[in-house]
Amino acid sequence: MSKICQITGKKAMVGNNVSHSKRRTKRTFDVNLFRKKFYWPEEDRWISLKVSAAGLRLINRVGLNEALRRASDAGYLSIKNK
Repeated sequence: MSKICQITGKKAMVGNNVSHSKRRTKRTFDVNLFRKKFYWPEEDRWISLKVSAAGLRLINRVGLNEALRRASDAGYLSIKNK
């Protein structure tokens, strides 16, 4: 899988390294991603997500179920029911 947060949709950006002499070379700004397991009480199961630090804060603020619903509505995550 690529480096994309499944909750917020954040992904790597491209920018420039700028040296002291102002010479510019391309570089990537990667996302601060974690592979985390969450217990989802509504489905009574554990799920594993690749989530950024901003996604963790969102889950803490609105709850896992609401964060998964928002991510699914935005198209960042497809929830499969077992």
